[in-house]
Amino acid sequence: MDYILEEVQEITLPKVIKWISSTVMIFGGVAPFIPQYREIKRKNDAEGFSLYVCLALLIANTLRILFWFGKRYELPLLAQSMIMNIMMLLMIHLCVKVKNRSQIIRGPDRVFTGIGPAHDEMPLRPKKREYPFDFDWKYFWAWTDFQSYIDFLLVVSLVMSLLTFLLLDFIIYVEILGFLALFMEAMLAVPQLVKNFKSKSTEGMSILMVLMWTVGDVFKTTYFILREAPAQFWLCGSLQVLIDVTILGQVQFYKKGSGPAPHHHSGGRDD
Repeated sequence: MDYILEEVQEITLPKVIKWISSTVMIFGGVAPFIPQYREIKRKNDAEGFSLYVCLALLIANTLRILFWFGKRYELPLLAQSMIMNIMMLLMIHLCVKVKNRSQIIRGPDRVFTGIGPAHDEMPLRPKKREYPFDFDWKYFWAWTDFQSYIDFLLVVSLVMSLLTFLLLDFIIYVEILGFLALFMEAMLAVPQLVKNFKSKSTEGMSILMVLMWTVGDVFKTTYFILREAPAQFWLCGSLQVLIDVTILGQVQFYKKGSGPAPHHHSGGRDD
């Protein structure tokens, strides 16, 4: 009983704030994708979500996980990357399933290792074995089976893991690895900014979504600074905030703009 009382007495307000902040950091990144997941599942339509969002976040967070082995940052940030990768794989699995189900006429399978026969074809001879060098860039990240996305992620992870293992003692490589990981994530909103600039309008874009980006990125960057995370974290976080604020500035600047309103999907920052 005394042990429990001592533990309770050691709980202070700063500790509680730290726990809450860490929890928000771990799960806050995937929160915006939960409504999107439910919407795709409810409408049985994945056309409004760009799988390239998943690609960018999978690569960025995989590199960030490897960065941890060279520069031990906080465990909540490491856990955040792992959970984000799981969420992106769940999004890909749902989108592939929905897209395949919605096809009226099923064409040839497009897989990471090549192109398979159409489902309605009955091959007269055994199917030719496919190898990685059958890869077709035309169908990159537009594969029709979930396994292809897993295979690609495994290849990237294995190659980068081997490279990191060999170059782990080179501080320049470790720093560049961390910068690339965080910079890729920071650039997710740039396509939206460019789209607004080209159309001279922000109509059709969810202002609430951008506000959520901004609040989340400000919180994240503040957390990085207060927790003394490696410089790559707060530098790229500051860049994200700058991009968010610029987009909010576009909302005011183009408020009275005329012209066709681009249709904006809420699937991510780069669709």
